Amino acid sequence: MNDRGTLAGRRIVVTRRPEQASSLVGLLRDRGATVLEVPATTMGPPRDRRPLDAALRDLGRFDWVVLTSANAVTAVRDRLASLSRPVRLGGDGTRVASIGPATTRAIREAFPDDTVALEPESDYRAAELLRLFEAMGCAGTAVLVPASSRAREELPSGLVALGAEVTVVAAYATVENPGLAEAVERCLGEGFDAAVFAAPSAVEAFASAASTGAAGVPAVVIGPTTEAAARAARFRVLATASPSTVEGLVAALEQALGRA
Repeated sequence: MNDRGTLAGRRIVVTRRPEQASSLVGLLRDRGATVLEVPATTMGPPRDRRPLDAALRDLGRFDWVVLTSANAVTAVRDRLASLSRPVRLGGDGTRVASIGPATTRAIREAFPDDTVALEPESDYRAAELLRLFEAMGCAGTAVLVPASSRAREELPSGLVALGAEVTVVAAYATVENPGLAEAVERCLGEGFDAAVFAAPSAVEAFASAASTGAAGVPAVVIGPTTEAAARAARFRVLATASPSTVEGLVAALEQALGRA
């Protein structure tokens, strides 16, 4: 541990799954923080795979595949492999859109033959992706959005409003991580300086596990949508990352808790 880092002596709860959290955990420990890993949610199969399977078997009919998380990328890749389909999204006129750098990295790793044709430059949110689609024009285009079973409606609704024909399918289910209640109770009992949240679903799961202890939980969040969920859960939002990246989260933590 770096006992002279900007977050030295701070106890930070990281709510992402271990396979997603490694870079964040490393950056926090480099800055001297004590990291408490408490994964709030995990991925599971959607309740009904048939809509996803039907869409993946007929990818060529879509003008766009829009991916908004690394989880969606992984779920789509794994399902294509299970269906013995080519592990590729684009081609034959189908283009790929990404919500931001983390999702784009996942796309490049999972689908090395694909190229991301549309991605926000700095504001990694649905609103900015919609602005790009509006500027380009997407009326009459067929758009596939594979997402979490608990995904927000902002992006699909916005695309429909722009005239696109949108198919939303559940690529995976977001469920509360087993043992979360015990882990949250332990964190609340021992105390911490901030909990880091990168998705509304993580906020909701943590709040449910915390029950009456949710009010006032100090939180640093990745963007406005997660911030809204944290405020609805009665958390005390210390800072919101800008940009909405791992590095942005660390900078937000340093601003809220750090020392020179």
